[in-house]
Amino acid sequence: MSETQKAPKKPTLTREAMYALVRSPVITEKATRVTEGGQYVFRVSLDATKPQIKEAVEGLFGVKVTTVNTLVQKGKVKRFKGRPGKRSDVKKAYVRLAEGQSIDLTTGLA
Repeated sequence: MSETQKAPKKPTLTREAMYALVRSPVITEKATRVTEGGQYVFRVSLDATKPQIKEAVEGLFGVKVTTVNTLVQKGKVKRFKGRPGKRSDVKKAYVRLAEGQSIDLTTGLA
């Protein structure tokens, strides 16, 4: 093969690892609004990296991901049964898909 041609990448993550990285889709008003622009929001593992998230979404849903933006939502300090406590931190991934592709979040994964 010449230098311009690249061999297709083999997936480095197993299917179980993909499910461990991408926990669940986020279904809120804001998340639903950004789907119109080709972005989808997922709750992901705190130690997940952007390349891992990209590979996991492409492997699970069979789509082409162009960009991944992540944020860590810090847990709020709340009171539980009168005692102070703290909610867990949550990491979210905003995933932008290639033009013309979409993910149907209403159906389950096969």
